[in-house]
Amino acid sequence: MKKSFTLVLVLLVFSVARSQDKWDLRQCVDHAVKNNISVRQTDLQSRFSALTYDQSKAGQLPSFNYSGSVGYRLGRSENPTTGVLEDNNFLNIGMQLQAGVTVFNWFSRKNTIESNRLTWEADKEQTKKIQNDISLNVAVAYLQILLAREQANIAAAQVGLTRAQLENTRRRVDAGSLPELNAAELEAQLSRDSSSLITAQASAVQFMLQLKSLLNLDAAKDFDIVTPPVSLIPVDPIADLLPEAVYASAIKFMPQQKINDLRIQAAQKNVAVAKAGLYPSISAFGNLSTSAIYFKRAIYNQVLSGYTNSGARADVNGTYYAVEVPNYTEGSTIVRYYKPGSIPKQFNTNFGQSVGVGISVPIFNGKAAQTSWSRSKVSLQLQELQKEQGDLQLKQDIYKAYNDATAALQKFNADVKAQQTAEKAYSYASKRYEQNLLSAYDLVTSQTNLQRAKIQALYSQYDYVFKMKLLEFYKGQGLKL
Repeated sequence: MKKSFTLVLVLLVFSVARSQDKWDLRQCVDHAVKNNISVRQTDLQSRFSALTYDQSKAGQLPSFNYSGSVGYRLGRSENPTTGVLEDNNFLNIGMQLQAGVTVFNWFSRKNTIESNRLTWEADKEQTKKIQNDISLNVAVAYLQILLAREQANIAAAQVGLTRAQLENTRRRVDAGSLPELNAAELEAQLSRDSSSLITAQASAVQFMLQLKSLLNLDAAKDFDIVTPPVSLIPVDPIADLLPEAVYASAIKFMPQQKINDLRIQAAQKNVAVAKAGLYPSISAFGNLSTSAIYFKRAIYNQVLSGYTNSGARADVNGTYYAVEVPNYTEGSTIVRYYKPGSIPKQFNTNFGQSVGVGISVPIFNGKAAQTSWSRSKVSLQLQELQKEQGDLQLKQDIYKAYNDATAALQKFNADVKAQQTAEKAYSYASKRYEQNLLSAYDLVTSQTNLQRAKIQALYSQYDYVFKMKLLEFYKGQGLKL
């Protein structure tokens, strides 16, 4: 009994420990990269491209195909071994082995293989891009949860402070040293502070649901994150994230830029493939075939039924006599059976071979080949324009992110000073209120200003961290977590 109780206690402690397990940002990002549905879908597309590439490589090998047939013919039909029409039922067996290989097609197959390889590389980079995007989204959701919880903590502290002030004021009102209006104003402020606390807590829960969605976790799963102070989140100095340096790194390492380059190279190979369709192609082929039939036909005895004048005459010593031929009918007695021979013997007798070389020359096909070539060149131009637009947009985004980060840092410093000023103002207001030199309304106003200053400073700090993380992301070397 004692051992059972100890075992239950250990399991209970272990279960509680597991339920209280919290994930840091690195764990969240790693889990999202492996399990997010968008990442998995893109990875499947990459696998399709890999299969296409493997199949195109295997297409260089000669083709071998075997075909066989077994059938039973009834009535009048051609004997496949003799070519004679016969009224007979027989079993027909045929086999054929065909081989073919492309000898030369102006490197169409070679360029197709290279195009498929480049497409596969581009799809792998697309998977990396989705992983990076998901990582950034997870980091944003993580920071939003931290911000919402910090706001909830500030709101909770504000509720406690207002409640303490209300209790103190209520005692002084009951003692007759303060008017009832002071307590009423603080009660109203307590209600507003409680409402702000509920809103902040609801926002934290909502952001947590968003994070679970990114992680592909069940919304009902018991899940929590580590909440480190924002000051402990690693951030590069802004001097190390100058826009030109970030752009130079992004061009080399950002998956989207690699994707654009690979798509252009694949489009160039497709142009070569389409151009090859304008020229002749040479192929070689070979064929092995054989056939056999199986039937048994009865042969009956012959019965003389009379004679028929043949129209011919025979000269016998100057006298001509009509020549008659005998007429026979089949009797009722089977003399023997006719069989075409054994199956192996027929296969050997009917065995045939053929080899040859073929040439296909496109003369006129409704401009299909010419149009395909023109379309491939237009597709190449579209890919080049897409790359140019992507590079320009990337540079604009980096410069905007740098300006936003610089402004966020300046705003954060200003909001910190504003918070410090609001704390001093509230300290003075509290002392004056204690000495009945300040109304409750003015105290509530000072308290509200302090709360706003704290929340604004907190928001500015998180906004600055996020803008710096965005700059890190644009470098194409991952986020520092």
